[in-house]
Amino acid sequence: MKEPIDPKPPLPRDPEVIISGTNGQLRDAFFDYDRSAVRPDAVAALEHDARLLAPLLTDFPQITLSIEGHCDERGSAEYNLGLGDHRARRAAEVLSQFGISAARVQVVSFGKEAPQCGESNEACWQRNRRAHLVIRTSGGTE
Repeated sequence: MKEPIDPKPPLPRDPEVIISGTNGQLRDAFFDYDRSAVRPDAVAALEHDARLLAPLLTDFPQITLSIEGHCDERGSAEYNLGLGDHRARRAAEVLSQFGISAARVQVVSFGKEAPQCGESNEACWQRNRRAHLVIRTSGGTE
């Protein structure tokens, strides 16, 4: 007697497709002016992100996570680079509490040099004060 043939073999899992789709679902963690303390809404966003990231990091060892620290336009470039670094590191600490290994995380600060919004008002500044997560492969692509 012949063994039954599986009519539908599993589809290959393309990490680039999965990375692209997941990057679009990650939420930014926002911060108060001149602060790196993680707000409750940022903890919720990072918990959401950790739930998305955990299976990917398990299934694809070539994937790393970049946490980008950003600031608004106020303050010196040097000060904002330091503040952006603190924000990214605080976000990494929260992610580690949700099971994301620090060994898979890279922290980078853009300070005020890569704003999401270019207007000079509080609503725009708030959008720029963030930790932004980006999934990358070991080759550095998104």
